[in-house]
Amino acid sequence: MKGKKVAFQGEHGAYSEIAATKFFPDSELIPMRLFQDIFEALRSDSIDCAVVPIENSIEGSVNEIYDLLLDADKKITGEIFLKVNHCLIAIPNSTAITKVLSHPQALAQCRNYIKKNNLDPTPTYDTAGSVRLIKEKKILDTAAIASKNAAEFYNMKILDHNIEDRKNNFTRFLVLSDNLTAPSKADRTSMIFGLQHTPGSLYSVMQEFDNNKINLTKIESRPTKEKPWEYNFYVDFEGHFEEDNVRKALDNIERKCTFVKILGSYQRGTIN
Repeated sequence: MKGKKVAFQGEHGAYSEIAATKFFPDSELIPMRLFQDIFEALRSDSIDCAVVPIENSIEGSVNEIYDLLLDADKKITGEIFLKVNHCLIAIPNSTAITKVLSHPQALAQCRNYIKKNNLDPTPTYDTAGSVRLIKEKKILDTAAIASKNAAEFYNMKILDHNIEDRKNNFTRFLVLSDNLTAPSKADRTSMIFGLQHTPGSLYSVMQEFDNNKINLTKIESRPTKEKPWEYNFYVDFEGHFEEDNVRKALDNIERKCTFVKILGSYQRGTIN
């Protein structure tokens, strides 16, 4: 993927950039402020690929990404698992720290640390962006929660390492692009489907995975935003959509749903 333009949300030093570098070591990485900006850039083809977070092992799903995937044209073509180690970062000549800035997910992942140290948390749009803000505004009584990379990029001081409440902290990222992947025998497929609001409709779809020996790894519901209390279902399962048992299951599922959208089949990421 050398020479590709790859977007990520946040500033340089963000965890999304670290994940993007892991998957695209020789590409041009482009920071964008909002997830919506990334999906608009994908639609306009001003970028080639994007890396976005979809869920954290501690705090759960990034709901905005699920909603944006509903109308996305690009496919999921890769998966990255990144171990998250948070640092407390401040200006080198900082005074007594009383406040902390970071993305809401990072603040939630360090909730006990923040409480123990009597810090006043304020959410911002990005972890690394918080480091940049503190440096640019020369805020002496405030620290940021972000990566070691962010501290190094902005030449800031790390006051404390590994401050996350749980050490087994991973974020799962998705790669979005036009590059469809061939079956690798270690694949995952993601899809969205809608159902009639009738008894047993969800069970009927779930039964197709069992009938075709497909391991379901995640199911998530999101409001349709069209009718109150009606939902779309986002599903991840093992296998590639070109495999016979997966095709058979999908054919049967399509007949039971109001709509089905395959988000992509891609090689499963590894946790290390």
